[in-house]
Formats: sequence, C-alpha cells, structure tokens
Amino acid sequence: MCVRYLGFVLLVWFTGVLRAQSAALHCGAPSLSGGYLVPEQETYSHESELTYACDNGRKPAVEGWWATSTCQNGKWSHEPQCIDEKACIPPTIPNAKYTEKLNGWYEEGHKIRITCDEGYEQKDQDATAECINGIWTSVPVCERSTQACGEPPKIPHAVIIHQEYQEVFAVDSELQYECEDGYTVEEADGKKSIFCIAGSWTKGPTCRIRPGTGLGGSTVGGTHGGHTTSTGSGTQPASGGGGIRPGTGLGGSTVGGTHGGHTTSTGSGTQPASGGGGTGPLTRHVSNCGKPPIVPNGEVLETNRLFLKYRCGTFYKLMGPETVVCYSDGTWSEVPTCRVAYCAVDTDEYPDLKHAGVKYIKDGESLRFECVDLWLVTNYSEGRCTDGRMTFTRCCNKFQLNTNIC
Repeated sequence: MCVRYLGFVLLVWFTGVLRAQSAALHCGAPSLSGGYLVPEQETYSHESELTYACDNGRKPAVEGWWATSTCQNGKWSHEPQCIDEKACIPPTIPNAKYTEKLNGWYEEGHKIRITCDEGYEQKDQDATAECINGIWTSVPVCERSTQACGEPPKIPHAVIIHQEYQEVFAVDSELQYECEDGYTVEEADGKKSIFCIAGSWTKGPTCRIRPGTGLGGSTVGGTHGGHTTSTGSGTQPASGGGGIRPGTGLGGSTVGGTHGGHTTSTGSGTQPASGGGGTGPLTRHVSNCGKPPIVPNGEVLETNRLFLKYRCGTFYKLMGPETVVCYSDGTWSEVPTCRVAYCAVDTDEYPDLKHAGVKYIKDGESLRFECVDLWLVTNYSEGRCTDGRMTFTRCCNKFQLNTNIC
C-alpha cells in the first residue's frame, strides 16, 4: 500500500515538472507600443521567430526598419520595442568602451564618451559622439597606439604565464616566461620578463638545458675539433687537430698564443707553464668559451674568431667595452651592459599639454608636443630628453619655435 502511494506521488510530481519545463520553454506575446507583430499570437514556442515593424515616426531599437526576435527558453533574444526615429541605437566602436543604456537606446541629443582599450588611443583626440536626428555624429575611432606592442616573441622551450592571448599590448606591459621542465633560465640577472617599450619588446630570456638532466651536453675543443676530458680533478682538451704531441707523456694539452706560453693540466688542476713574454691574460678563439654572454636588452652584432661585438636595443645605451674576448682559462672578459637611454613623458601629468598618452624620447633627442589651445591659437612646446630628464620650452606657435624666439 505504501509503495503504491509513493508511486502515485512520484507520478504527480514528475508530471508537474514536465509541465513546468514545457511552460518555461514558451514565450508570451511581447508588448509592443507603436508597432505590430507578425505572426501575432498569445504564446510562442521555443525557438520560434517573430518579425515586427513600427509605425510612422518610430523605428525598431535595432538596426533596420524591421526586425526579428527569437524565443529562447521563455525569453526573447531581444525585447521588441519601437523608439522615436530621432533616437539612436548603440554604436559599434571597435576596441572601445562606453556607458550603455539599460533600455538599449539613446535619446536625441545624448552624448557618449568613449574610452579606448589598453594599447589603443583616440584618433585625432576625438572621444565623444552625439546623437542627432537618429545618427551618431563624428563617431570616435580607437586606433592602435604607436607605443603599443604586437604579439610577444616566441621563445623556444618557454611559455608565457598568467596572461591570456591577445594581439595588442599597451606600453609598459610586462609578460613573464616560464621554461618547460628540464630547462632553466641562464641569464646574468635571472630575469624572466619582457617589457613593451616604445612599440618594441625588450630582449627575452633564454631557456637552456638544466645541468644534470641528461638531455644533452656541449662539445668544447680546438679549431680542428676534439672534446673535453678530465684527469683527476682538472680539465684538459683531448687530442684533436691541435692536441698533445705524441710521446710527451704530459697527459695534458698545450694551449697558447703566438707569443705566449702554454697551459698544462695534470691530475689536480690547471697550471700556467713557463715561457712566453705576454703581459696580460692569454686569449683563445671565442668558440672555446661556449655560448656568448647574454646582455639584457642587447645582442651580439658581430661574431669574430677572436672577439664578440655587442650593441644595445633601441632606447638603450652601451656601457662598458664594445668587444668581448675569450680568455685561455675559459672565461669571458668584461661584458658590457645596456643602460636605459630615454625619457617617458605622460602628457596627462602636464596641465599645459594636450592629452597624447605616454611618449618615449631617445636621450639627446627632442619632440614637439601640442599645448592646450589658448585664444583659439594652436601652440606647441619643445621637449628635450637629456640624461633621462625632460626639459620643455614654453608654449609657442610654430613660427616662434622654428625661429628660436620662444
């Protein structure tokens, strides 16, 4: 008896659920003032479509003189409504944001102010649009900033972390790389980040095989080949094209320059041999020191058998020696650094300057900035970057600036 009663209750409950779900899938007829629907019904089934148009002097709150709406799980894809023909529907402005009206349209005379997405800026400094007679006047345009950066560089064996993919990055953006398992960053300062500066990405890290992983190794030898061997705790190049002379019994190698001595390795370490008349450390071919040193924000401009020549990226200045050599003990000579050599000017921080975002100026160079209009006359200020500091002239017209009167 109890089982039969329970079954009856479940049947009633299940039937009620089905009816509720069925009812939820239907849409009621929308209330449309100043227009008419086709077809006109009391209810519309799920995924059914209706078409509507508006009376003279009115128009749909979407694009076109007629519109369609679809019933989706009890709701219309957009609520049909007819608005004054002088009102405006929301404009489509790529790469921009603005305050949207809840009712989905704007009255005549309404003004909107747009904000460009990061990495974009207003073209011609135009940021507002006004609804006049059903049309938006002078719709602003957000164009890619000249200071923004595109897709970041792809680094072998590394991925960018904590950042979704995008095509444009604002100036000063920072992206961090992470090496895949078995690899590690080998860099003087250990940095894993790159920065967007003046439209270009700074030099990224390099992921190299982590020592002890067994994923690979390096070959070190003379000009004609050979490999590294060790006897006891020292390291010595094995015989190759320029190795040990047969029969010497030294168990080491001879390394030297044109006028220098040589280095022998036996058992416990490396010792300079007697002879030669050199006054400084002996050098070897750069290939004997392995991979070139990494200079952040710099790169190897020239690779010679006897030296490496470096240069810095845009907006950076080389400090230290331009060339680097390989010493006979397998170490590099002093490595240069790349120092920041630019000024960053945020025009919003200067009341006399018109908004133009952040501008980057190389050290020793000048850039002309437009000033806020006074008495309807366009004026400019000359900004100059000197040792990382900016100086500005007062706001003058072009003639005054060109003739150094200002």
